[in-house]
Amino acid sequence: MSAAPLIVAIDGPAGSGKTTLARLLATDLGLEFLDTGLIYRAVAYRLIQGGQALDDVAAATSAAGLVGAGELGHPGLRDEAVSVGASRVAVIPEVRAAVLGFQRHFGDAHRGAVLVGRDIGTVVRPDASRKIFVTASLEERARRRCKELQASGVETIYERVLQDLRQRDARDRSRAIAPLVPAHDAFVIDTTTQDVEAAFAIARAYVTGAG
Repeated sequence: MSAAPLIVAIDGPAGSGKTTLARLLATDLGLEFLDTGLIYRAVAYRLIQGGQALDDVAAATSAAGLVGAGELGHPGLRDEAVSVGASRVAVIPEVRAAVLGFQRHFGDAHRGAVLVGRDIGTVVRPDASRKIFVTASLEERARRRCKELQASGVETIYERVLQDLRQRDARDRSRAIAPLVPAHDAFVIDTTTQDVEAAFAIARAYVTGAG
């Protein structure tokens, strides 16, 4: 009998370093990788490109049903307008319901997967083998976001990025469906003062049982 797939759920707010950590773990452990946030970005991108309102429930739900894995690498998903739009469509219950099946079964046909998002350990895969919640101070997350945007050639103002993150946190944590909260059995990693290598070492030790 083959072993059950190893499913690692990684959640956390924007700028905490969760996606970088998830990619490193997936590569190191030879697992599939899914950034579920890209799904909501893809929905927002479809709406923006089609000139449709981000709060149009029917249009957003329809777009969510059309999103496929092949478009999650589209460079347009990294646009700031799409990033902001993703946090708006992600609060729509019908959109979340439309993409839940795809997320929930991702990796089951392989050795397993590392899934990163904001409700993986609580809603998408509450049965995950390992659950990690990555966090960092708001100020540090804003600093990282500014650096990331500047590296891509986008002019940024720290105070504006800080406010955008504060508002995004509020939306993520207060939404009625799948709010951003750590799973009760999640292993918490605070990356405020941790570099990537240190955070990865901690996460890997926890996932492999070496810690």
